[in-house]
This record gives sequence, C-alpha cells and structure tokens, in this order.
Amino acid sequence: MKKTLAIAVLATLLTGCTIMKVYLRDELQPLEERIVSGTGREKILLLDISGTISNRESGSLLGDGKEPGMLSRLREELDRAAADTAVKALVIRINSPGGTVSASDMLHHELLAFKRRTGIPVVAHMMDVATSGAYYAVLAADRITAQPTTVTGSIGVVMYRIDATGLMQKIGIQAVEIASGERKGMGSPFREMAPAEKNIFQKVINELHGRFVDIIAESRHMPRDRVVPLADGRIFTSREAKEAGLIDDVGYLEDAIAAAQQLAKVREASVVRYTRPGEYRANIYSMSLINVNLGDLVDPGMHFLYVWWP
Repeated sequence: MKKTLAIAVLATLLTGCTIMKVYLRDELQPLEERIVSGTGREKILLLDISGTISNRESGSLLGDGKEPGMLSRLREELDRAAADTAVKALVIRINSPGGTVSASDMLHHELLAFKRRTGIPVVAHMMDVATSGAYYAVLAADRITAQPTTVTGSIGVVMYRIDATGLMQKIGIQAVEIASGERKGMGSPFREMAPAEKNIFQKVINELHGRFVDIIAESRHMPRDRVVPLADGRIFTSREAKEAGLIDDVGYLEDAIAAAQQLAKVREASVVRYTRPGEYRANIYSMSLINVNLGDLVDPGMHFLYVWWP
C-alpha cells in the first residue's frame, strides 16, 4: 500500500499536477558591484536590458516573489552609477524585441536624463534582436553597435485585438454592454469594431509612429524624409542597418566596450556589473534569469506596442 501511494505521489509530481513554490530570497537585497573584466580604478558600467520592455513588476522565474520591473531596475543601476565618480562610461547590452510604447519611451527618457546629469558617454550594443521599442530606447546612446548577426529595425507601432463575436455566436453567448458613451467600449472583443472606431485607433497609431520617426531623425542626424521609407515595419540585418544610417558599427561586445573607453578617453578601466546576491555575473556575457517574466508575453488587454513579434 505504501509503495503504491509513493508511486502515485511521484507520478503526480512528474506530471505537474502539484503546484510547488520555490522562494529564491526572503527580501530584495541591495545591488553589489562586480568586476567582470579589465583592470583599473576607473570603471565602465555594463548594463543589461533583456526581454520584453515593460514597466510591470516581474515575478521570479522560480517563485512567486516580486522583482523590480525593468524600468525600476534600470533607474536603480543608473542612480548608483551617477553617484560613483569612477564610472566613466556606460555600455548598454540590449536583447529585446521591444515592448509597450510608453515603457520604451520611458527607457529612452531615463537614458537621456542619465547622460545629461553625468556627461559620460553611452554606447549601446545590440545582441540577437533589438527591434522596434528596443531600437527606440537605445537611440539615446552616443554610439550604437550591433553583432554581425543582429536583427534590428521593425520601426513602427502595432496593436492587437481579438474579435470573439464569431465564437460567441457559435456557442450561444451574448455580451451586454452598458457604457457612458458610444465609443466607451471601442476595442472590446465582444463586439465588432466599427469603421469610425478603427479610424480613431489608426490616428493614435499614426501619431505614435510619427514620434518614433522624429526621434530617429533627431538622434541619427538624418532628414525625416530619409527615415520615413525605413519606418514601414521591415527588419534589417546589422549590415543593412549600418548602410541605412540606423547604427554606427558592426562588431562584438568587446568592440562596444573599447568604443566606450575611447569616448571616455580612459586608458585602463574595469568593466563592472551591478548584481544582487545570487545573480550569476562571472563575465561580460553573463545574464540572469531572475527578472525574466514570461507573463509579459501574454499580458491580456489591448496595448500600443513598439514590438516585433513574428
């Protein structure tokens, strides 16, 4: 009997029928500095931006504790760097398809504000993917570099909406809407979108797209009419992006660090990361999964997005 019970319990665990919580830490610990390469008293901060750009708090991948959201963590690292006079340059390593319009814009704003208050150079280096809102954000950098295999671009805005009216009719469910105005429920999946409502959404998207184009023109010192043909949502290889003037160089992370060191006019520098206890940061390529939030990919509701989701 005991053997049968043990087998049943084991089978339940293996089939995922039991919810188990794993707590990585009791409370959030302060950031600590770790040298990941180089030597010297002066420092180059390597800051990582990975995943969907969002201003939501993220749940721990292995537990249900809350981690600071991407913007909160970024601001925390930037504030610490600004208070350290030994930090002479910032290298942003970004690997992201983009995210919400507002979060991408706030990320861009935070990087610009950091540059203004510190005066130190900022270099952005794109890894696998740096599209849409990720590209928007790093337009704040003084120099943008990319891997030979990076995919970037996807300059534009998108909004997704599910129309569930056909399914509701099929299963015999009817939604009743009680609203304060004719357009209050626009975008609801429970009714068809009227042409006038679609035009309203399109107007918003066009304005957000125009802002994206304007920031590229200003940041990359390009005439606006040269940017517009590039901003139809297409993706670019790093070579194509350089030829179009969207980035400065094609190379590797070490090249981006060397460029930052040159812009900072520093001979020797230690490359540092800010980490929390338990985060793995042994070298410049180390990444942490602590702040990965898979829920960002399936967040319900309608959003205006600077994102590439093929």
